[in-house]
Amino acid sequence: MTDVTDVTDVTDVTLNLWRQPLGEVPPEVWDRTELTVLILAETGIRELRPGIGRLTGLRTLDLGHNRLTALPVELCDLTGLGDFLYLHDNALTALPEALGRLTVLRYLNVGENPLTELPSTIGGLASLIELRAQHNRLTALPESIGELGALRELWLRGNELTGLPDSVGRLAELRELELRENVLTEVPAVLAGLPQLRRLDLRGNRITELPDWLADPAALPALEKLDLRWNAVRPSARLLTALAARGCVTLF
Repeated sequence: MTDVTDVTDVTDVTLNLWRQPLGEVPPEVWDRTELTVLILAETGIRELRPGIGRLTGLRTLDLGHNRLTALPVELCDLTGLGDFLYLHDNALTALPEALGRLTVLRYLNVGENPLTELPSTIGGLASLIELRAQHNRLTALPESIGELGALRELWLRGNELTGLPDSVGRLAELRELELRENVLTEVPAVLAGLPQLRRLDLRGNRITELPDWLADPAALPALEKLDLRWNAVRPSARLLTALAARGCVTLF
């Protein structure tokens, strides 16, 4: 088996194969059921074997920067995966529908894949704090995204979104929302009721006018930064004054 770095302490047993030119995961890895952290980033792998489902002690799994085109459903047997799941910069066209079984996962990165949709079960990720899905090909988000009650950061730059589902209005813990470089023609009205949203990035969309509700102090009361650059819009003096009065910086 290729030389590896094992790091063991009171809480973690780590197998770090980062940047080793594997091409495929050595089969011995699937017998390492004591592992809590498995790093396979930038190893050139094209396939993930069903044996991944045996590593039920994993809390972190890094599969970023590889050549994966699909994921086995057994990945969703890792119900103890409570820290990080990195799937970014692969060639994934779909995620398993069973992904919602990862109910204790806190961080998920699926960016830089040719994904056209997220699984309808994504709302099952009840512990998720940060979701990164930048530079995919998403045209819409599933309605179940509103069930992510713990979500604080949602990164959606570089997709093809024309709007957001009504359920986004239930993301009461959301602090940061990046919608940069989509095809939005207006500020989604569903955002008006988000009590914790601090930063809203709408750069590089197709917005030409702003809604009156943005001036209402009850709408987005925690907003600190509104970024409207690279849209064909200029906020009115009234709106800028209202936003500044509650401590919000507006860039346009």
